[in-house]
Amino acid sequence: MTTRLTVPTAHPYQVVIGNGVHEELRGLIGFGLGVLRVAIIHPPSMADQAARLRDPLLSDHLEVHLIEVPDSEQAKTADVLTFCWKVLGEAGFTRSDVIVGLGGGATTDLAGFVAASWLRGVRFVNVPTTVLGMVDAAVGGKTGINTAEGKNLVGAFHEPVGVLCDLDVLTGLPARELRSGMAEVVKCGFIADPSILDLVEAVPDAIADPTSPIVAELITKGIAVKARTVAGDLRETGEDGSIGREALNYGHTFGHAVERFEHYRVRHGEAISIGMVFVAELAHRSGLIEQDLLDRHRSILATVGLPVRYRPGIWEALATTMRLDKKTRGDQLRFVVLESLAQPVILAGPDESLLLDAYRAVSS
Repeated sequence: MTTRLTVPTAHPYQVVIGNGVHEELRGLIGFGLGVLRVAIIHPPSMADQAARLRDPLLSDHLEVHLIEVPDSEQAKTADVLTFCWKVLGEAGFTRSDVIVGLGGGATTDLAGFVAASWLRGVRFVNVPTTVLGMVDAAVGGKTGINTAEGKNLVGAFHEPVGVLCDLDVLTGLPARELRSGMAEVVKCGFIADPSILDLVEAVPDAIADPTSPIVAELITKGIAVKARTVAGDLRETGEDGSIGREALNYGHTFGHAVERFEHYRVRHGEAISIGMVFVAELAHRSGLIEQDLLDRHRSILATVGLPVRYRPGIWEALATTMRLDKKTRGDQLRFVVLESLAQPVILAGPDESLLLDAYRAVSS
């Protein structure tokens, strides 16, 4: 079964979820818009899949360039970005041409920023190949790269013209990568759709099987949360006084600091899992949530096979990194926390003692 979700922003686009949906790429390219060239940005592990996407486009007399970039976060650097620009410049890419991001969340983040920055913005299509990429990175228009100082500090909002989530590619994912992606699905359950949590608790064994209809349902539910959230607050301004899109950063402030400290040797979802436990501890110690909701964080994430504890003795290093987080305002740390299930709020400037206690609870 193929599911089509519309992201109803100012420039609506569809997220197509199902088996074999990569075949729809030709329809998203936009032949009537003067496209002559397509660049497919992909990691080495997706070289064969990139070639399979290329061949039908060549038969349509398009000029297709395969741009291979490093795996994972190593792709999100200024040097790699410059390399992509060089390829586009040498190939003569114009505003009517198209970028395709094929790979996990890091690849689609990079590809989106290439598209946003080339000629001040060209069309692009996301073709995520991991659970993380499908549920988190590919939808919503956030694009960017990392710097030595932190993750995603340079980027732009630039929406794709479509997203193709082909569930067939998940069968080749390592188990650790599948679990990592499920962290973002679980996050969506805590901040917006508790039925996700109920489903994980009801059929925990199915989560390890990428061909399971339960996995397909969880991915679809996660994408639906992301689509609804970004539609109401694309640029993360929260102008109507609500938390808006910032809710999607649940667990990310602490999680990004963990990623940075570990030089990205931990998976994104693993770090976000730890980050969610941290903010649950913080919310509990701030009097916002009860013990049972805190305990539910640990039990569900552990059921998925994700870490719920982190190393002790490095609080100062993590705190320094968190002060560069995008949610920080001035010198005030801001965290997305829950005041009850599916009710996220911003906790601004929590007392240092509460932060340290939450860290100790996570690292004990």
